[in-house]
Amino acid sequence: MNRVALIGIMIENNNAFSQINEIIHDYSQYVVGRMGLPNVRDNLNVISIVLDAPNDVINTASGRLGRIEGVTSKTIYSKSEEA
Repeated sequence: MNRVALIGIMIENNNAFSQINEIIHDYSQYVVGRMGLPNVRDNLNVISIVLDAPNDVINTASGRLGRIEGVTSKTIYSKSEEA
């Protein structure tokens, strides 16, 4: 069962972009959309990603992103699941 989820990513480590892009690429089959806001504030960038994927895929993607040094990720899930 798939759900739609939004992963919000705050990046305070400019050296993390290659790791972030690699992870997003790993889940590209589930990515519905992506928006990036560079330099929201000094040394703070924001990326939001919408996924349509099974719960375990969403959780794994968000967890991998959040384990990168200088990166925080939080996930918001839709209430409904697709059968």
